[in-house]
Amino acid sequence: MPGCNPRDARHHSPVAPAAGRAEVNVLQRPWSPHRVAGAHSYARGADGDRESDWGYTRLQGALKNVGHQVGRSTIARMLKAAGIPPGRQRPMTGRTFIRAHWPALVAADFFTTKVWTARGLVTYYTSFVIELHSRRVRVLGSTLHPDSAFVVQAVRGLVGEADDVLGEGRILIGDRDPKWTHAMEEVLSTVGVRVIRTPAAAPNCNAHAERFVRSIKEECLNRIVPLGEWHLRRAVREFVAHYHAERNHQGIGNALIDRPPPQLTAGAIRRRQRVGRILSYYYRAA
Repeated sequence: MPGCNPRDARHHSPVAPAAGRAEVNVLQRPWSPHRVAGAHSYARGADGDRESDWGYTRLQGALKNVGHQVGRSTIARMLKAAGIPPGRQRPMTGRTFIRAHWPALVAADFFTTKVWTARGLVTYYTSFVIELHSRRVRVLGSTLHPDSAFVVQAVRGLVGEADDVLGEGRILIGDRDPKWTHAMEEVLSTVGVRVIRTPAAAPNCNAHAERFVRSIKEECLNRIVPLGEWHLRRAVREFVAHYHAERNHQGIGNALIDRPPPQLTAGAIRRRQRVGRILSYYYRAA
């Protein structure tokens, strides 16, 4: 009514008492707007994609599990206001796809190295594959001429091996470099390996392989000038051994890929060196 205090308006209506009680209950319920933000974290997730396909009823149940009584329509309204569509309309992110296929994913790439030879500096191309979930690397070979024949032969040497790096059910991620030929894909398809090409000029889509290239270059190859192919192969072999057994990796909990037996807590500390003291590993003497 005109001139009335809005808080006292319920006293001037025959239905005001019930409405007033409802108003008080609304303010006291645990799903008031400042607490319903939990629905956002369930629908979108702390990392941007967790539970991204949950519908309103599923979110309602999840909130109930942590002590929040929230109406389904309230969840729908709050998510709509935040620009989050219904569950089935939310697209799957690339991160979610990768996690769902994590144990099956293998990435492949090349890196180049300048090598000093009798003809002067020449460029060698080294190909490798890396298991995403374990970070384990397999070097396929190095060559001056990374043509189709080299790639096919290198892949054939890895197919069917005991460690099953390129076995049935694996998914190989590679960029659009023409060195990864259709002949290579045909060889892999015979053993059930599917090849996925990343978009052009998108190195972040093959980030694990790119990270290995950065590691071997910054920590080893950029610090030496290989004197011939034999020297290059030895340096790469030594780095891969260091990478697996002596280098900690943040992506797997700052642990070693090849985890050693439990270390002693006492005793002399020894240093193992590789590639002319460029690479070091410290351990307790037995």
